[in-house]
Amino acid sequence: MKKISYSLLLISSLAFGQFFEQNKTFTKQDTLKGSNTKFRDFWDVKKYDLSVEPNFEQKSIKGNNTISFEITKNIKNPVFQIDLQQPMKADRVQCSFPTIGNFKRDGDFIFISANKSFKKGEKYTIDINYSGNPIVAKNAPWDGGWIFKTDEKGNPWMSVADEGIGASVWLPTKDIWSDEPDSGIVMKIITSKNLIGVGNGRLINQKTENNKNVFTWEVKNPINAYSIIPSIGNYVNFKDSYDGEKGKLDLDYWVLDYNLDKAKKQFQQVKPMMKSFEYWFGPYPFYEDSYKLVESPHLGMEHQSNVAYGNGYQNGYLGRDLSETGVGLKWDFIIIHESGHEWFANNITAKDQADMWIHESFTNYSEVLFTENYIDKKSAEIYAQGIQHNIMNDVSIIGKYGVRNEGSGDMYAKGASMIHTMRQIINDDAKFRQILRGLNKDFYHQTVTTEQVEKYISEKAGFDFSSIFNQYLRTVDVPVLEYSQNGSELKYRFVNGVKNLNLPIRFGNQTISPNENWQILKLQNSNPVQFSKNYYIRYKKVQ
Repeated sequence: MKKISYSLLLISSLAFGQFFEQNKTFTKQDTLKGSNTKFRDFWDVKKYDLSVEPNFEQKSIKGNNTISFEITKNIKNPVFQIDLQQPMKADRVQCSFPTIGNFKRDGDFIFISANKSFKKGEKYTIDINYSGNPIVAKNAPWDGGWIFKTDEKGNPWMSVADEGIGASVWLPTKDIWSDEPDSGIVMKIITSKNLIGVGNGRLINQKTENNKNVFTWEVKNPINAYSIIPSIGNYVNFKDSYDGEKGKLDLDYWVLDYNLDKAKKQFQQVKPMMKSFEYWFGPYPFYEDSYKLVESPHLGMEHQSNVAYGNGYQNGYLGRDLSETGVGLKWDFIIIHESGHEWFANNITAKDQADMWIHESFTNYSEVLFTENYIDKKSAEIYAQGIQHNIMNDVSIIGKYGVRNEGSGDMYAKGASMIHTMRQIINDDAKFRQILRGLNKDFYHQTVTTEQVEKYISEKAGFDFSSIFNQYLRTVDVPVLEYSQNGSELKYRFVNGVKNLNLPIRFGNQTISPNENWQILKLQNSNPVQFSKNYYIRYKKVQ
């Protein structure tokens, strides 16, 4: 077991925390949660039309969700699975098709037996009233659940964080990443008269009804279920706009009333962030739904068009620099990182949690790219090299498929280091940028697999990166370049690499392509070789 400093463990648990338990024994319930089972594979969600009303004193919620869907294949008398985690209850289930009896409850699932045959293309609804005391998060956003806190003035402050545990911790849904509601959502948030309810997308209606406030929010684009988040508090609102690649983008900010001045200053980083990410990744993916930052009772999360912000209006990560280089204190980690997820996680979403690296590796690297635009390329490279000290190399970055299991927290820093290494191999920033923009264009509003992303990058780069993906995503081994230099003769080889590792290394104007066998290169002079730190490999000089 490697020795790891206490500070590294602390930072890793905070910044790169695990949403899912590692090394667990998986059950039938895990498979029902994480697989596209026979109860899910014949229908496609089109829209959620939902309401939610929290009760702060009772730490309970109630509401309704109408699930609109389309049948994707001919099928006779199927059983539908709806996810709703205990102790939440389904009080009423009404379907627009005949059923056999009432719904059945089995653990965290509701099963509805249809009494008819369906044809591909037919459209129906399932309408569910729900209520109960949801799981309360103990350490949001890492463990997941509802949050019932008070702000500094003693006002109720409520929200939910559920990327790992799933949106079904409170809302009856088809809770699988591979099926997003194609036509978005409409969400009504019902609050007491002294509070404000903020949701995803745009506020399309606000009214008082039965002495309560009702805020209706609409998302027009597909949205991952864990991004559907109501936030309730004593909020005030201010607005701005950004002239982006697709025109005017509305910037919408909701913060606690006593933090308004701090927010107006700190959120000035949004425009340079947006400029950088649109340059590297392409247009912000949700112009129709606006961009929003909402102050949250936890650190932060990438909720689509509703980014949760809880970094205390300070630069760094809670005032710390995760790279330990000083560079990370020049910008607000939560604004930059969580907003980067609008492209990687919200625009491009992994079909399975096992492929969550697609979200976190690219977004972690977005910090490097932002630094390059915001400061300079040298600072970006220093930051990229600095975050390597957070890498644990404990287990594979890719998790186990079909059971809602993520891989190692190394999907952050190690995944970003892999991308930085690939950028050195491509050695053409214009091409590298086009690959990133191409991913967001060609997989626009789609759910994807690791295999799709790997194939796309290799094809567009004109270089077979398969061995590099295997090395960094599927093993815990770091390639070691062993070398010795005798005057103008360089002897070198790779150890600790996967079979047929194809990872050329450039230094000066020369390039080597090491393998497991010793090779010899005639150098242009006898000066000591200086290898770049921009590759995530280790160098070992031997006799």
